[in-house]
Amino acid sequence: MIDLLALDVDGVLTDGGIILDADGRELKRFHASDGVGMRAWTRLGLKLAIVTGRSGSAVLHRAADLGVHPVILGSKDKGSALSELEAASGVNRDRIAFLGDDWPDLAILRRVAYPMAVANADARVKAAAKYVTARPGGAGAVRDAIEHLLASMNLLDKAVALYDAGA
Repeated sequence: MIDLLALDVDGVLTDGGIILDADGRELKRFHASDGVGMRAWTRLGLKLAIVTGRSGSAVLHRAADLGVHPVILGSKDKGSALSELEAASGVNRDRIAFLGDDWPDLAILRRVAYPMAVANADARVKAAAKYVTARPGGAGAVRDAIEHLLASMNLLDKAVALYDAGA
């Protein structure tokens, strides 16, 4: 059973593009269906977290909007960030899944119970994953991963029912 799903941001929640405005502020584009899946995940009492190497207010705003906690920004070593994630969430790594896309994610992917990669991830990341999404990062990959996990825990119908009273 997975109690916490942790996500990278660039290349997972986004398509990996980094947009800077004239003042150097970072802008990010998020996929709406990922948000629906993330809300369902937390409404089922499961935990969501973000572990990213970058910092920025766009990530904090999206995380707050979706009730994601903890959010670990500026992580230079995601393997070490796993201990911080365990402490902040109260969830042991043997009940954590992580969705990543690139080399910096390998250290955490190799330490969690259920490593996952987006469809357009680096080949090494895909090789380290137990599941690879059908969709690329920023295009519904998080929703794909959530549906996969919920199905494996027999919770997918319950998640759909949160939005469809007839389900």
